[in-house]
Amino acid sequence: MILEMVRANGAVSLRELARVVQTSEVTVRRDVRALEAEGLLDRRHGGAVLPGGFTRESGFPQRAMAATAEKAAIAELAAGLVQDGEAVVVGAGTTTQELARRLARVPGLTVVTNSLLVAQALAHANRVEVVMTGGTLRGSNYALVGSGAEQSLQGLRVSRAFISGAGLTAERGLSTSNMLAASVDRALVRAAAEVVVLADHTKLGTDTMFQTVPTEAIAHLVTDQPPPECDRAGTQLELLADSGMRISVAGQGQQPGGKHGPGIDPAARRDLPLPPPRVAPHPRSAAARL
Repeated sequence: MILEMVRANGAVSLRELARVVQTSEVTVRRDVRALEAEGLLDRRHGGAVLPGGFTRESGFPQRAMAATAEKAAIAELAAGLVQDGEAVVVGAGTTTQELARRLARVPGLTVVTNSLLVAQALAHANRVEVVMTGGTLRGSNYALVGSGAEQSLQGLRVSRAFISGAGLTAERGLSTSNMLAASVDRALVRAAAEVVVLADHTKLGTDTMFQTVPTEAIAHLVTDQPPPECDRAGTQLELLADSGMRISVAGQGQQPGGKHGPGIDPAARRDLPLPPPRVAPHPRSAAARL
């Protein structure tokens, strides 16, 4: 079952494997180690991937179901960065879709996007203007890509770009596995004064084929706190902080005394536990504005 899921999706988190197999993460981790020893898969960032090289893109249904709680917490934190009356670009992705749902009540907001899902999330927000790019529909992630999308972004200037991807490393920055998606993401980034990357911990330390944003061009990373066993993700956070990137960490709700530390409300925000001044303080709460 584990091997079938990895082959079908390309990359699967231990948490998701445990949920589907209906066993503990400890048991899944032991089975993943055994499969890795046989050369059938590789352990990466708190999960398992196809053996060797770069990870490939999984289907949208699989991406939508992965790390859902983490994505919601990241989106809640990122929404607090947006001010009334601002103009932003929002790229395609399951995390940016979660962000769009939280931006629906920001008065006077203008959102430029190539994502049908982002536009749909904002379709009934009567105080938000949505501007769609042109382009050709890429059905695997419901996004508009190609020269039409890129040309429609020429001459555009907004305050921030909120963008996601398939992987993020300190060495190479944000990357994705599709050339057309990468090209449009670069155009979105060029339109913004500041780039904010939304990436849950399963993407930290993952490198895919096409670079979208180099590390030095990312002003702000919004992520979640990696579990203690995710050494790769924790190491990447340290390296990204060392690069001078601002990092905000959304906390996961835990029971007091749990293995991940003291209890944290799902919408709570915590600073990355790294030495200042590399890590910025958290922005004001989005919940207070909604």
